[in-house]
This record gives sequence, structure tokens and C-alpha cells, in this order.
Amino acid sequence: PMVTGVQTCALPICLGERLQEQRTTHKLSQREVALALNVSPTVISNYEKGERTPSLEMLIALARFYHCSTDYLVGFE
Repeated sequence: PMVTGVQTCALPICLGERLQEQRTTHKLSQREVALALNVSPTVISNYEKGERTPSLEMLIALARFYHCSTDYLVGFE
């Protein structure tokens, strides 16, 4: 059920939007993020499009990389 005044969205969609927001805020390319996290640029692209969900370990790595909380990335903040 929808709670009035509270925005809810599916995890991959929120996560993807937040990841793209963080990457563009930091003026980074998908390739630069991928290199830093030792994955392919396609993986980063799939996370941002909501086509793939990162593992817990990768979610933590992304939060550390972007200096934000995992709660923020998944839309709880």
C-alpha cells in the first residue's frame, strides 16, 4: 500500500538512479568507476539501468567509493 507523502520505488530502480546520480555528481565515467572497483563498465551500466543488482559486498564497495551510506544508495534515506 502507498503511504501518503512517502515515495517508494523498486530497489533496482532507486539504486540505479542513485548510482548514476553519484557517478555524475563526482564527474566520473562508468569506465572510471569500473576500473576503481575492478569490474567491467558493463557491470556499472547494468547496475545503473536496474538490470543487475550488486552483491552486498559490491554495494558496500560502491557506498565507500562514493562516500555515502548503503541506506542512501538503496533509497532508505
